Amino acid sequence: MKQTFTNISVNGEPISPELIATEAQNHPAPKGKPGMAWMAAARALAVRTMILQEAQRRGIVAAPMELAPGLWETEDEAVIRQILDEAVEAEPPTQQEVRAAYESNPERHRAPALYEAAHILFAARPDDVVARKVAKDQANAVLAKIKLEPKAFDALARDHSACSSRANGGRLGQISAGDTVAEFEAALDMLAQGEIAPEPVESRYGFHIIRLDARADGEILPFEAVETALRSALEKAAWVRASRAFVDKLAEQAEVTGITLKKAA
Repeated sequence: MKQTFTNISVNGEPISPELIATEAQNHPAPKGKPGMAWMAAARALAVRTMILQEAQRRGIVAAPMELAPGLWETEDEAVIRQILDEAVEAEPPTQQEVRAAYESNPERHRAPALYEAAHILFAARPDDVVARKVAKDQANAVLAKIKLEPKAFDALARDHSACSSRANGGRLGQISAGDTVAEFEAALDMLAQGEIAPEPVESRYGFHIIRLDARADGEILPFEAVETALRSALEKAAWVRASRAFVDKLAEQAEVTGITLKKAA
């Protein structure tokens, strides 16, 4: 598909189609719509160009920082960081704003739920299609036996599970969010206490037959316990808004051809 964004410039500085095509690889787009990735890349490069031009106007000299041992910022990355540090000023949230953010939705600040669960794992590598098919078939066969005789779960776990928990009848003990993979946790959230998942649950490790033995929902944490994290989140959000305002102002003053950056009136 031939792209049409071939004459893009910012204040007279052209952005080549080749550069846009390279940048487009970093911008996912729906299948069959590469033009969306191209447009996103063109916008990103235009904004980058505007910021670098403004940094040059202000006389900012690159002072790269070491990001990790032996890994340094490029000069452009350093300049962009420096000008944003200089030009973007975000109002810190007040104590009242932090408190209001907490009280607007206390449910967001629950402690992780705790589960007592058991599983039978039929292991297969993610890239082994044949092994995964076999594992799924085995899981379905064993699950059919469990549905007929739920009390057989422990014995079947000892006979079939590829997890070390088989020695305990598949019991994992007490677990919480982050202790297992996302697919496993999602399945637990769908189950009532004492219930067995109606279908094998697929994860990167293979297929699991899952039983939820008990669940304790986390308590809502008091304001004092989340205040620091909530304040940090509000500060980051304020900085993002301020940085967008800075870029919008540059766009209003810039002469951009081939692409639209200015807000619609």
